[in-house]
Amino acid sequence: MDSIEVVIAHQERATLRVGDVFLKVDADQKRTDAEVAAMALAPLPTPEILWRRPPVLALAALPGVALGVLGEPSPASPAAWAAAGAAARTLHDTSLPPWPGRTVDDWASELDREYTWLITNAVLPTALVTRNRRVAEAALRPWTPAFIHGDFQLTHVFTDGDALTGVLDWSEAAPGDPMFDLATLTLGHEERLTDVLRGYGPGADPDMIRAWWSLRSLVVIRWLSENGFDPSAPGCEIDVLKAQL
Repeated sequence: MDSIEVVIAHQERATLRVGDVFLKVDADQKRTDAEVAAMALAPLPTPEILWRRPPVLALAALPGVALGVLGEPSPASPAAWAAAGAAARTLHDTSLPPWPGRTVDDWASELDREYTWLITNAVLPTALVTRNRRVAEAALRPWTPAFIHGDFQLTHVFTDGDALTGVLDWSEAAPGDPMFDLATLTLGHEERLTDVLRGYGPGADPDMIRAWWSLRSLVVIRWLSENGFDPSAPGCEIDVLKAQL
């Protein structure tokens, strides 16, 4: 060990890597409580908890490498992406965690608020935002809740060759729409959707996945901009919205 790596840092939480140990510092201990509980229930490989001393949670590094990074081509094989889809299916088929998740009304309220902010502040062309809102609204329908990861992005899914080795960052896990996980995984990587669906098996709805691409991108732009991230970077959220046209 010759350095400390800042993996991510913003107003709510920070993650540091020290050798093979990840130190997660979270201002809201309820999120950490949820993460620890979700990892105990999840039927997937998760990081080993080394110790917890609030506000810090220490986790062992997972073997393998992440599927990729948003905005960059993924080096992972089609079989690795299919393995990620199969892992999502395994999670979605297990029993629900015993705490509530976000409802359709919660998502609708957030979409209304962020749509208004985007239009009022002329962050993006009105036609682009309005068109994506129409696409996004398809996701706001009754769904059968499943145990979802809640932040199943490709940087949280680790593989070694074609095999899944583990999934990170369970603080958003809760009952929810399983298509949200598949949309989060494939956001900005539409070319990998077929591989993911092959691993996931029957029951996936590509139209709902695309609706969640729009919804997730619209509601996160303000947060990303205020926390030091760039949603306009190539291949990221704003490009996802443009691709939906």
